[in-house]
Amino acid sequence: MTQKVPEIPPRLTDPRPVLAVGSALWVIATIVVWASGERWESARPVCLMGLVVGLIGLTIFLIQRRGARRGDKGAQTGLR
Repeated sequence: MTQKVPEIPPRLTDPRPVLAVGSALWVIATIVVWASGERWESARPVCLMGLVVGLIGLTIFLIQRRGARRGDKGAQTGLR
């Protein structure tokens, strides 16, 4: 006998809050590092790359969501 696997609630599978909070934290970290002057100068590239990686992730999400809404064959399912 096979058990029915419960679906994960949509609020736990929505990537938008994670993208928003992660991006906001990288922006705050970048501002703090740039405002602290020479003390954290070595952390500047890390903060900038965090922003770039977040932007790449957001771009991929938006492309996949657009494809899912249009009904493209290779698009992910369940994106709103």
